[in-house]
Amino acid sequence: MSENPQHDASIHESEALAPTQAARDIAEVPAVEVITAAAVNLLSAAAIKCGLADDPENETDLDEARKLINALAGLITAGAPEISDSHARPLRDGLRSVQLAFREASAIPDAPGAGPGEKYTGSVI
Repeated sequence: MSENPQHDASIHESEALAPTQAARDIAEVPAVEVITAAAVNLLSAAAIKCGLADDPENETDLDEARKLINALAGLITAGAPEISDSHARPLRDGLRSVQLAFREASAIPDAPGAGPGEKYTGSVI
């Protein structure tokens, strides 16, 4: 605790206001930006889990990658009609890239159409 009780009170006030401010901030963000930001986060995580990062020996986890790719495919499929094609196209390209990376990293490949996200996108091979 600091020796200035007013300083401590202002810290607690600012911490209490943070969620309210965050809600106001997110309310100002267009939906297309929220959707694309979520997709980019899923895409980045999936790429890492597929072994497309600096340390593939320690970061590859295909079980986790499958979950991330499925979520990404669902988001892109559902969100694409709501965002412009100029936003959806690069996300689809990224999705296809991680789907193919997943197939390449798999010791036992899934049947065509049964890979991660393919129930939403169709077969990637």
